[in-house]
Amino acid sequence: MAGYYLSEDLARFGDIKKSAPAQWDTFLKWYTTTMEPGAVDGKTKKLAALAVAYAIQEPYCIDAYTSACTDAGITPEEMAEIVNVAAVIRGGGTLAHWAQSQNTLSRKK
Repeated sequence: MAGYYLSEDLARFGDIKKSAPAQWDTFLKWYTTTMEPGAVDGKTKKLAALAVAYAIQEPYCIDAYTSACTDAGITPEEMAEIVNVAAVIRGGGTLAHWAQSQNTLSRKK
């Protein structure tokens, strides 16, 4: 059985323009402007995008930014390191929410 997410569907990303052209154009302008090198260089932005893609578990973005990183000369070792950064920050965020349990426990006393 094929997976739910098919990498070939990534090519259909822009198809939403047919149903919502103004919103698509606004998104595309925002995206393009954001991803241009500025205070942060393009390589770093691609690595950040890859990290976010993993953190939010978005397979299409994982595919797209793995490819974009490779095209930009980013090594698998660099990508693996940034994926670990995303994982440890997400894990740390989970642990930090222990404070919620502590607050509940304190109210139960």
